[in-house]
Amino acid sequence: MGDTVEIPLRTKDYYRAIFNKYDRNRDGFITVKELLEIVESREYDEDIPQSCVNKILKTHDRNLDKKLNFDEFYEMVTNPDLQHIFGHYMNRYIHLLVPKRHTPTTVTDGLYEEEYSCYPPAVGMIILSLVEVIFFCIDEATEHQSTNYATGPCAVTFIYEPTRRREAWRYLTYMFVHIGVFHLVLNLLVQILLGIPLEMVHKWWRVLVVYLAGVLAGSLGTSIVDPTVKLAGASGGVYSLVTAHIASIILNWKEMSFPIVQLLVFLIVAASDVGTSIYNRYVLDIDEHIGYAAHFAGALAGLLVGINVLRNLSETRTERIIWWISMVSYGLLMGICIVWNVAWKGYFPAEKY
Repeated sequence: MGDTVEIPLRTKDYYRAIFNKYDRNRDGFITVKELLEIVESREYDEDIPQSCVNKILKTHDRNLDKKLNFDEFYEMVTNPDLQHIFGHYMNRYIHLLVPKRHTPTTVTDGLYEEEYSCYPPAVGMIILSLVEVIFFCIDEATEHQSTNYATGPCAVTFIYEPTRRREAWRYLTYMFVHIGVFHLVLNLLVQILLGIPLEMVHKWWRVLVVYLAGVLAGSLGTSIVDPTVKLAGASGGVYSLVTAHIASIILNWKEMSFPIVQLLVFLIVAASDVGTSIYNRYVLDIDEHIGYAAHFAGALAGLLVGINVLRNLSETRTERIIWWISMVSYGLLMGICIVWNVAWKGYFPAEKY
């Protein structure tokens, strides 16, 4: 006789995670096609006919909309008469995700990694990078070495210039201007390597919102801390991607594999770079022309906006409180910076007309 295996208790949060996993288009419903994916993922030699799957869905489709909401899905997978179908899947799912132990708890480590998908394509950071390359090439083609001194037509039009703060687009468009090839390539590599993995889980538009929030926070933060500094480059957005990963880890802590390791890596990367820039600027008195204020503000925006915008696979009460705190904090900080820029003109260099 084989050993008896104790299966951890399954709460609604556990089934919610499975529901979210197969709700591919994130509309809050499981369709016949998505239900087929669950059934066909079982380790059976022969697939169950689609007609049977249609009948199962129809039986539990209480409002007759030809799809299942979470309550209908929960009733279906917990139906004792269907354990020969879904029981096998749920047990296999547990064996994949739950360590071998005998405590009656629900463990969902690894669910986050299973959310990686190429549908829809992760194209946000790629398109943004192509635009930055095009603007760089235009400047370089117009005037030799103009990209080293920000004298090209794109740079002159889009760079953040404290004496031209009335041209509000500059608070965002400075991200398209880069000083030299190294500056461009470094930002492109980092934003692609950090951005695409986020897009594969959270979708490109959410990541783009976080990125633009970091860019805007970078210019506004710099205008307050270093009011005479010009800004060029996408570092504010890049740093927002670093801390967006941290936000994603906070939101999906229980669903991630080794979250503490991942969190430490991103914290060390962000803190070491910002700390080095501040140390060189104020302790060693090295003028590296690095906008550390934009880095820090972008990183803070990425954390706060990331918590608000990025997907949370299984929300808890604590995470909901964190969501509200981050939303209010970001709104207050941005409001202060905007009012400061508009109302206290004497704080900044005189504007050029």
